Formats: sequence, C-alpha cells, structure tokens
Amino acid sequence: MEWTPVLLLGAALLVGAFVQSSIGFGMAVVAAPFIVVFTPELMPGALLVTSFSLPVVQLVHGPRDIAWRPLGWALAARMLVTPLGVAAVALLSVRALSVVTGLLILLTVAASVSALDLRPTPLSSAAAGAVAGFSGTAASIGGPFFALVLQHERPTRVRATLSAFFLVGALMAVTGLAIAGEFTRDQLVAGLVWVPFIGIGYAVAAPARARLDRERLRKAVLVFCVVASVSVIVRAVV
Repeated sequence: MEWTPVLLLGAALLVGAFVQSSIGFGMAVVAAPFIVVFTPELMPGALLVTSFSLPVVQLVHGPRDIAWRPLGWALAARMLVTPLGVAAVALLSVRALSVVTGLLILLTVAASVSALDLRPTPLSSAAAGAVAGFSGTAASIGGPFFALVLQHERPTRVRATLSAFFLVGALMAVTGLAIAGEFTRDQLVAGLVWVPFIGIGYAVAAPARARLDRERLRKAVLVFCVVASVSVIVRAVV
C-alpha cells in the first residue's frame, strides 16, 4: 500500500466529515469518488471502517433522539440485502465497481433532490434499508436513501437515527465482506489512518454549524457529487 495517496485522501474524508456533521450525511458520498480514482483497491472496506467513527462520536456527544421503529425496519431489510452487495464486490472488476459507485452517487443525488413526500412508514423504511444493503456494502453509500424517509423528522432525530443506521449497517457490511474474503488488511489500516481526519472535520464543523447556510451547503455538495460521479464513470469506461 502506498502511503502518499492514502494520507492525501485524508483531506477528502475531512471534508466529508464536515459535510456529514452539518447536514446529516455526505462523508462517503464526498470521499468515494476520490478513493475510487486514486486507490480503488481500498474500496469499499476502508471507507466502511471510517463509517464507525463519526456515528459513534455523534451518538456519544449529540442528542440520542432515535426514531427506533423506522430504524428497526430499515436495518432488518438492510441485513437481508447485504449479501447482494458482498456478491457485487466479489464478482465485479475494479472498473465495473467504479461505474457502480458513480451510478450510486448519481442515484443518491436524485433521491436527495426528489420531491417525493415520504414518511417513515414500515414499507418506506424497509425499502430504504434494502437499497442501502446493496449500495452501502458495495460502495459504502447508503445513508441518503434513509435520510429521504426521515426528511420530516426534527434535525436532531435525523442525525441520531442516521448515525445508528450507519454504525450498525457498517458492521453488517464489514462482517459480510470479511466472511467472503473481500475485506483486506490494507483496507483496515487505511480506514484507521483516516479516522483522525474525520475527527478534525467533525471538530471544525461544530462551531461552524450554527452559522452555516445548510441548504446552500447541501446544494453545493450535490453539484459536486454529480460532477465527480460522472468523472468517475467516464474514467472507468474510456
């Protein structure tokens, strides 16, 4: 494993942590395009390792206002579909997995700007969890779909529920990948190296959160994601 790109990619994780601390999701969506381009062999395991850190911090230091019932339905469905994500990682080439990651980011953007007026019913929660079971395992991107279901909840409940969803979902994904032999030592080490960068991003976001225009930040992140994901797809197929 080459350390220079791993350390430089820490900046992408720092920005992603800042975004997620501000709007509830975004760390994997921001960082995944860079990781896929520069160190594709670390996907998705290394990014999943980082998925443990920020949710733990948010649950320990933030309000634990969790919507338990929607979370339960989402996690049950995610557990059932996680093996499909593991199969995708095991069977797809690096190039194909890059295309899948790019397409999932575009799907995330579409979900985030959707005018669908979803509510956290058992059906919608389970559907979001099922999508995350595949996307969260294959590309470590699963939160935005469940965030769409929780859109009418108060911000503290959204952040706390998503944190719990990320934490348990990442555990499911890493366990599945490890059983299939698709979780490597390099992925573990790189993920642990990125954890301090995530801590910095979270710390920087805390004092800035009250002054941020979250809607403008959200729109800027979505525009970036479209450009980045299209670039990843073009690079993979050309």
